[in-house]
Amino acid sequence: MIGQTIAHYRVTAKLGEGGMGEVYRAIDTKLGREVAIKVLPAAFAYDPDRMARFTREAQVLASLNPSQHRRDLRSRRASLDHGAGRRRDAGRSPAA
Repeated sequence: MIGQTIAHYRVTAKLGEGGMGEVYRAIDTKLGREVAIKVLPAAFAYDPDRMARFTREAQVLASLNPSQHRRDLRSRRASLDHGAGRRRDAGRSPAA
């Protein structure tokens, strides 16, 4: 993933991984800011329970006040198969 571009996000480093997928640092080439990309396994896109969990996580993290964080990092989720139509905002700050 490092060095690849997903939509207008250029992946620069891996930040970590967990039960829901992997998180990468990227540059939003349209807005010129750092973001975090959450990459979920492709099978999760077809699992209603996992997608509901992901949506809840995105809603909670999107509700956080960005001024509480040192950097304005947003998370985008993309399937491991690089499916362009499966991205959703996640609002996760990997610095948290």
